[in-house]
Amino acid sequence: MDTYRFRVPKPNYLPHKRLDASEKDDIVEEYNIPLGKASELENAKFAAKCERYALEAGVTRPKGYNVSFHCNPDMEKHHFGQTHPMKPWRLTLSKSLIYSYGMSFAMDNYISRAATYEELASFHATDYLDFLGTVLPEPVPFDVENPNPDLKFNLGGSDCPLFEGLYDYCSMSAGGALDAARKLCTKQSDIAIAWGGGLHHAKKSEASGFCYINDIVIAILQLLRCYPRVLYIDIDVHHGDGVEEAFFSTDRVMTVSFHKYDPQNFFPGTGALDDNGPQSEHNPGSHHAINVPLNDGITDEQYDWLFNSVIGKCIEKFRPSAIALQCGADSLAGDRLGRFNLQVQGHGACVDFCKRVGIPLILFGGGGYTPRNVARAWTYETSIAIDHQDKLNHMIPTHTPWRDHFRHETLFPTLEQILGEPRQNRNTQKKLQDIVQHVTEQLRFVQAAPSVPLQVIPPDLGGVRDDVEQRIKEETEEKRDELRRAREAAIGQAMEY
Repeated sequence: MDTYRFRVPKPNYLPHKRLDASEKDDIVEEYNIPLGKASELENAKFAAKCERYALEAGVTRPKGYNVSFHCNPDMEKHHFGQTHPMKPWRLTLSKSLIYSYGMSFAMDNYISRAATYEELASFHATDYLDFLGTVLPEPVPFDVENPNPDLKFNLGGSDCPLFEGLYDYCSMSAGGALDAARKLCTKQSDIAIAWGGGLHHAKKSEASGFCYINDIVIAILQLLRCYPRVLYIDIDVHHGDGVEEAFFSTDRVMTVSFHKYDPQNFFPGTGALDDNGPQSEHNPGSHHAINVPLNDGITDEQYDWLFNSVIGKCIEKFRPSAIALQCGADSLAGDRLGRFNLQVQGHGACVDFCKRVGIPLILFGGGGYTPRNVARAWTYETSIAIDHQDKLNHMIPTHTPWRDHFRHETLFPTLEQILGEPRQNRNTQKKLQDIVQHVTEQLRFVQAAPSVPLQVIPPDLGGVRDDVEQRIKEETEEKRDELRRAREAAIGQAMEY
């Protein structure tokens, strides 16, 4: 068990310090300007432009399957702190670009409600939730003055600050992911997208790595009520430690994480190649945690080969009933924290591979600390979900809000445009082949399509308060006429001439 001994958490970045105007870095300065709020007239004009673009670009609903898009605009308004890398505004930028391409007309669009306390408690400890919901905001992290503060539940430091509206932010993130999972369970969707989710570091009773609530675990628990086996895949640059730990002792979830691994210098310091679940062969979770540790500078071509090889073998042996894919965009070149040479196309190729498997798929967001890159990646991956990627115009639409924030007009900037000079690639082909060989060896011990006895079904997550659902129903009825008119317009529907 030496592999799983306690490790002192490593912060994702240096603790906060107050910056003079001359010291402010570009990212802080660029995204510290209040955005304001568009008027109803401006929103109507933007919607008309998106509708016109969708018609001209031939954006239609995919044939043979449904895609749903889940978001909560109120989540985007939160702020972690001036110098914190996590910018919820990236969700605004991503959604705006997706809408500008007219993709919303090819999907079922849902404004997800916040998750209830009972739903959060399906995974998280109640004492942790109680503290999270009542603790007061702290504008300055505790570790600014004291490098080794005593943090309750790891809350209040530089990584996981106590900002205004923290509990609301967490419940909205979980609500979107849970809504997406339920749409797969009810067969209303075949691919469900929740870019506001993907916070994979949070533990049962502890915040970690910018993550407070593990929406992925909550969503997978919901999927397990309807699907015997779920394959969780993580392409964030950081190890998906929270999800791996949550399903450590079950054979109904296989976790596969592709990440940078440098235990002494890179968060969270876990996810070595030989970390494959419990050591005891009698534990059902043994060999069901697959880790793919990578070095700096991996390229699109290497990543594509490695992903296809590893995931192809996992699917062949585990035979999942559904896939949960965490699409953390900090694995892209030019990310504030990441160190890979991946481009938008290489990142999106992972989504395309999972989609072609042809089983229910949920797409989560995750990391990503250069908002313009995050928006590009998640827009391209949304186009893959609706089968529009081959028709996608590489030039960002001229009516896209905050278009100047993208710096380059193309959806697919080159490595030279992003980095100037690509990072040195420290991943040899032999290293990648050794990884595939090790994974193949681990999968030999996995029981093909493990059986699912009835008593393994997780607790019912249907503890949704009646008053919450009634309020949502009333709000939906108020918009019924608006939704009816949108359907009658038939935007996004393939038409015969």
